[in-house]
Amino acid sequence: MITFRYAPLVTLVLILALIPTVIHSYLGLVAADGRQVKNIPTELVGAHARATQRSSNWGEDTFNCFDWFERIYHDPQGNAARLFVGRSYDHKSLYHHPELTLSYGNDFNLKQRVLLAGSPEIPLKLLSHKAKPGIAAYALLSEDQFIDDPIRHQIKSSLKALIKPRQALTLFYVAQANVDQATSFDQTLAARTLRQAIAEFRKQTD
Repeated sequence: MITFRYAPLVTLVLILALIPTVIHSYLGLVAADGRQVKNIPTELVGAHARATQRSSNWGEDTFNCFDWFERIYHDPQGNAARLFVGRSYDHKSLYHHPELTLSYGNDFNLKQRVLLAGSPEIPLKLLSHKAKPGIAAYALLSEDQFIDDPIRHQIKSSLKALIKPRQALTLFYVAQANVDQATSFDQTLAARTLRQAIAEFRKQTD
């Protein structure tokens, strides 16, 4: 015999389960913040940039990015820093070992957590080559907050994410060759370029 005693409760549970389904599967709602990576200048800290040879759909195919670029910034002293900036609603595609793709074939030491000086300080993952001079570093930004531990951040925000439009994660990744481990990261073109690129991006408003 079917009882209707729990019908209101079951109905409520089904409605609550339907909300994230409608938001994410049917409506595909995303939060727009009015920022675009292309508005980061091609001249930063006295260095001029040129685009790399990536195909136009590489960022979307590789990281599921809806907005991205990769440039090489050259300063007058002959240094070069390669900068990738990409935005995706698929957070894991950006934070899960981006160096394996963006610095493919390089053998890095374990990641170090460092703070890039500035206001505010920016938490970074810093990597150095094992066999040759060279570094890479990256920062993650979501809802104008720097993400130090992306897995913990995603777990903490998972419930909120069920009923809110999806928020983009932005990856800032920089690499520079011929930098030995004795050189402070803050003194490199990579650090200066990264800091200025993040500042220019955050200045954009809706």
